[in-house]
Order: sequence, then C-alpha cells, then structure tokens
Amino acid sequence: MSPHLVHPLPDKAMKILEAASAAARQVPPAFPLDATVAVNPFLGHTGDDLATASARLQRLAGTALIRQRSDFAMKIRSGEITADDLAAALAECPHRQKPADVAHLMAALDQAPAKADVLPTVADLAARASGTDWPMLIRKSLGLWAAGHFDRGQALWSPTPGKSTYAAWREWATHDLSPEIAGLRGFCTHVAAAPDTPERMILRAVETLGLDAEALPLFFHRLLLDVGGWAQHARYVMWQAEMRGETDHTVTDLLAIRLVWEEALFRHVPALHADWGEAADAYALPVVPSGDDVIDAILQDAAERSQQRQTAALLMPRQTQDNRPLLQAAFCIDVRSEILRRALEAQSPGIETIGFAGFFGLPVAHRPHGSVERRQHLPVLLKARFNAVPTSDPLAEEQTRITARAHRAWHRFRQAAVSSFAFVESAGPFYGLKLVRDALGLSPVAHKAEAMPRFEPPLSPADKLANAKAILKAMGMGKVFARLVLLVGHGAAMTNNPHHSAYHCGACGGETGEVSARLLAALLNDPETRSGLAADGMHIPEDTFFVAGLHDTTTDRVTLFEDAAPAAHGFDLDQAKEWLQRAGDLARQERAQRLPRARAKSIAGRAANWAEVRPEWGLAGCSAFIAAPRAITVGSNLKGRAFLHSYDWQADADFATLELILTAPVVVASWISLQYYGSSVAPAVYGGGNKLIHNVVGGIGVIEGNGGVLRPGLPWQAVHDGEKLIHDPLRLTVFIEAPVGAISRILSRHDQVRELFDKGWLHLVALEQGQVAARYRPGLRWDRSDDVQEAA
Repeated sequence: MSPHLVHPLPDKAMKILEAASAAARQVPPAFPLDATVAVNPFLGHTGDDLATASARLQRLAGTALIRQRSDFAMKIRSGEITADDLAAALAECPHRQKPADVAHLMAALDQAPAKADVLPTVADLAARASGTDWPMLIRKSLGLWAAGHFDRGQALWSPTPGKSTYAAWREWATHDLSPEIAGLRGFCTHVAAAPDTPERMILRAVETLGLDAEALPLFFHRLLLDVGGWAQHARYVMWQAEMRGETDHTVTDLLAIRLVWEEALFRHVPALHADWGEAADAYALPVVPSGDDVIDAILQDAAERSQQRQTAALLMPRQTQDNRPLLQAAFCIDVRSEILRRALEAQSPGIETIGFAGFFGLPVAHRPHGSVERRQHLPVLLKARFNAVPTSDPLAEEQTRITARAHRAWHRFRQAAVSSFAFVESAGPFYGLKLVRDALGLSPVAHKAEAMPRFEPPLSPADKLANAKAILKAMGMGKVFARLVLLVGHGAAMTNNPHHSAYHCGACGGETGEVSARLLAALLNDPETRSGLAADGMHIPEDTFFVAGLHDTTTDRVTLFEDAAPAAHGFDLDQAKEWLQRAGDLARQERAQRLPRARAKSIAGRAANWAEVRPEWGLAGCSAFIAAPRAITVGSNLKGRAFLHSYDWQADADFATLELILTAPVVVASWISLQYYGSSVAPAVYGGGNKLIHNVVGGIGVIEGNGGVLRPGLPWQAVHDGEKLIHDPLRLTVFIEAPVGAISRILSRHDQVRELFDKGWLHLVALEQGQVAARYRPGLRWDRSDDVQEAA
C-alpha cells in the first residue's frame, strides 16, 4: 500500500489500486539517453502469446504486432518460407481459430485482415463531440510539463523541484491556462480541487467514470500508452528504485494525472456520456485474438522456422585442435562482433576467438576520470558488486573537473534565452568554421581512452581467485592459453546522435566495454591471481599475457591497451595489430554492402558526419543466439545476425555456466531482439520516430518536433534504409548445445525465463555435435530426434 494511505481500504478500493499498480508494471522501462539499453517492449505481456498481445495492442492503439501479410507472401513466393514451415507452424498453433489446413492458410495471404475498433478514451470521445483535438492538447501540455519535471540537467531550471510527480503537476496545472483557452473552462479550478494524493484521484475518477473492475486493466493500460515514453521513463525511475530495494509510484502518479483530464472532460462534455457507456463496457471484455490475429501469428512462426533452418544449415561438427593457438581473442557476444571475429579468424588458422558477455563477468560501477558520478558497467538486470576508479593524479583529476565545469557553463551560456543571441552575434562567424569542418567530416571522432581503471577498494586475494576462476570457466578457457590473449570490448564512435549509447555495449549498461576489459586483463595478469589459480589447479603459462582492446563497431578498428605489456610480447602485439587491421578491412567491405551510400573506404567517415542518420546498423538483423563451442560455427558466414556465446557443456559439470547463460545473456539478447522487433512492426507505439525531426528533452529522450510525448525505442532510421526494413522482425531463436534434461531443469527453476519460451517470445533448439537434436515446446516438452540426449 502507498504511504499516502494510512487507513485500511475496502476491497473495491484495494482492487482498483492493485489494477493501477499492475498496469504500471505492464509498462517497459525506457533508460535515459546517456545509458540507453535495449528493453523488451512487451515486458509486462510475456504471459500472453503473440496473437493475444497483438489483439490487445490493436484494441488499445490500433496497431498490430505482426508485419503485413504481403511480406510473408513474398517470402513464400521466393521459396524462403516453405510448405513444411507453414505446416509445422500451423500444427503447433494452440488457438482453435486457426485455419483447417495449409491451403486455407495460403488463401488468407490475399485477404486484408479486418481492422479492430480502437477503444476510445474520454478525451477521444470529447474530441469527436466538440471538434477540439483534446488528445493532442493533453499530450502537448503533459509533455511540456514533464520535460521540466523529469529533466536530468539539460534545462536551466526545473518547476517545483523535490515534489512528487502528482503534486508537482497539480501545482503547475493550476497555472496552465492552455486548457481554458482551448475551451475546457474551469480546468485550473478542477485541478486545484482534485484529491491531494494520486491514489484518491484514481479512486474518484473510477467512480466518476462508472468503470467496473473488469474494465480497469485495459483502461489503465490505454491511458499509460497515451502518455507514451513519459510512462516508460517513469517505469525506469521505478526500476532504479527497486534495484536499490526501494519503492516508487511515479507511473501511478502519471496515471492519476491522466485521469484528472479524463474526469474533467467527462464533466465538461455531457454529450459523450452515452458513447462512454458503450466504451466502458467494451473495456471490460476479455482480449481474445481473432482468426486474423491467429493467421498472422502462424505466418510469423513460419518465417522464424525458415530462418532457423537457414541457421541450422550453417552449423556442423568440426574437429577441434588441441595445439596452442597463436592468438586468442575474446569478443562480446554482440552480433556485430560475429563479422569481425570471422574476418580475424580468416587471417590465420592459429587464431581462436571466444564469445562472452561484454562486461566480462565483472559487475562494476566505475567513476570516470574527472567525474564524481559512478557509471554502471553491467547488465541492467544485475547489481554492481565492485567499484572502480581511474588510476590518475589527484591534481589532474581536479583540473579535469574544473575544465568540465567551464564547459558546462559555456554550454549553458550558449543555450540561455538571452545570452544565446549574444553568442550568435559574437561567435557565430568563428563557430561557422567548426560547422563547416563537421559537415565535411574533417573533425576527428574517436573514442577517448579512459585512465587505467582499478578496483577501489582493491580485491582481496580470495576475491581475485574466485572471480578469475569463475570468469575463465564461463568463457570456456582453462586448458589451453595462447601467448597473447585479447579481451576485446566494444563501443561506437559517432557524432550528433542522441541515441549514441544505444550503439555501445548492452551488457555494459550502455557504456563501452573498455573499463571491463582492462580491469579483467589486469586481474588475470596479476601475479597473486596467477598464483591462486595455479594452487587451485588452473595453470596459466608464465608467457601468457592478457591485453584489453576496444572494437569500434562504426569503423571496425580495434584499439589495444598495452597496459604494462612486457617487451617479450612486442612481436606478438605487432602481429595481432596487423591481423586486426586486415580483419577490419574485410569487415568494412562486408558491412558496406548493407549500409546505404557506403563504400568500404567511406565507412569510417560516417562516424564523423554529423548529418549521417545511419552511421551503422547496430544490432539490426539479429535473429539467433548460439551457445556452443566455436568449432561448430567457425568458418560459417552468419551475416552478423547471431549472438555467439562460447560454451562447452562437457566442461560444465554442474551446469552452473549453462544456468548463467540462460538467465542473463539470453534474457539480455531477448530484450535486444524484441526491441528491434517492436520498433519495426509497431513503430508508432514502440519506435523512436524520425531522427530528422528529433529534439532532445531533458537528457532523457527525444520528441518529434517541438512538443508532445517522449518517443521510446529505436528511431526509424535504425531499422529502415529508406526503402525497406533492414531489420527482419523475427523473434530470437536460441540454439544451445547441451542435454535437454539439463536445460529443462534450469527452466523449471526460472519461471520468468521459461515463460519467454512457453509463450513463444523466444524459440529454443537443442544441438548435439552441431546438429539440431530437439526443439522445445511449451510445458518443458521437447520434439526430439531418436538419438537426443535425455540426461545430464
């Protein structure tokens, strides 16, 4: 119960507030621009299957969650989707409304699905009755206030700082005359007389609108969708509070604010009451997918089976070599790394690459040089266990902070309402030179290396040993080590891109992987760590040296951080740099074929071009997650579409590493896949809009134009090349080489992960010796081959 309510509530009131709380959890969090990470937009709906979720979104926003049938028809005509794919998808569909056979399914391809009626809000009905676009006015008014209230340092001042969201809005709205000017007379008085807590406001509005308990889940969800990205930012605030073990009610505050408008318009426009009665009844009806929804879901499943076949055809058993590699390089599992890994391995048969989550198993909060703020370098699902600080001189730290303060003051001077005119008058001609340099791509854009990070406080010998051993085991290392082992994180150099951090490492919380890689390299080079590992039975050769690196995914250049590299490894490092340079050339040639107007030689320039809306494709195209020995994929061209996690189940006696993979990297990859999916098939609801008209708001996110709701998700230019979707919206298929018994036992212990597979948000395929051995079905069941392994 909220702290605003100290007296016990009757059952009806309690159910209303529980419905409001449940609606808040149906909203996915939207992380701020400086730490953007992909989020599953269907986070609160994974208990439904795709057909049901699509039916719900059509009722609430008029948008389906599945692409147009013409896209599937094209794939069928080309032979990409086969009759067997359609038959298998039809057979596994659990809905009774499905077509009788494949012939009926094919016939539906030429029929346009019937459009569902969108459930209206009171504001929608008031607009129809009065001719005033109240939904648009609400979005603009709310957006104007929210931009200041949630500001993270962009604005020069914030209205009513320190107050709760609902209280701050009430104080502001009592002085906002725009609703009155638009014709909603008495709105300021209505706000002033509203209940003093959001809970009481929600209870009163439900009574005023005459809503039954059955109508509340859909109605509350509808209102929060109407608020757009502001509700998602509020959900992020709740997410952060819960990670700290606290509570937060910002989302329900926004719901209460939106209900103030609903109640005011309900009283102001009596002509809508009859229509509202019908709408309230419709909100109470259960969400049931139509026959069209089921057909579209079957077609989607068939498309995913087609992709699974294509991926499985590239997997094959290969002989592993026990010879000592000339070079080992561990990369993030990010799909962009697959291209560079393949190119690097092509340089010599003695090169071995490894896939592992880009934070390298170190849940670290790092304070950058010259800053007092700690940045989270770990998946957002985890909590930081270690702190890291730069190894730098205190005087240099202070000077950097002074410079940063001066930079912020100069930035504020340029933006201030009065001084901005003086800035243009005095500095405009000189600043024009900078704009010309930027326009011509002459201003260098590159990652600025951090000062060498270190743990603070230092790790104890026991912590060093425990973490080093666990990380090496999870990476599949421990038997054979090259003389030189690279630990390569990734980041993306680009300019003038509000969503810059979205191109960095998702496993590092939207930061680059540099800090994590350098910390791990130092840990594994530490003599105390080596001694502890040797005493524990894990021997790293004395001549093995770990070097951290950073893969710039925009330019495919790799920077190596030769922190205290011994002279004896000079040749190894020079050889590695040459291999990496040649691999980068190959990777750029491959990526240039997908990027609009790109040539291999011009790709690096896209990072410096402030007018480039597609500096790279990020993770567009992701469709598979493969956890298996690299031997089964090495040499296969997976086209930058697969997350590659190295895993050998035979070296995982207790299956602890398998459990870690299923509950962390797989979940993070599913968030990425589903965000790209949602931004592609339902861009109006889950997409970030058009980059060309973006304006940054409060350091939080972007809006289109000069006002309105925050736009979450990926910009349209991140998934579309101007003519067609560059991201093929497919739900991720997880291929794991492990016994099905072990996989099932892990899923039985993790209901939320199992739900992703049971409801079809992810597919799961078990491999044996690089070949498909079994397919997961809901309820911990498997369709398996005769020789599939049953036990672990």
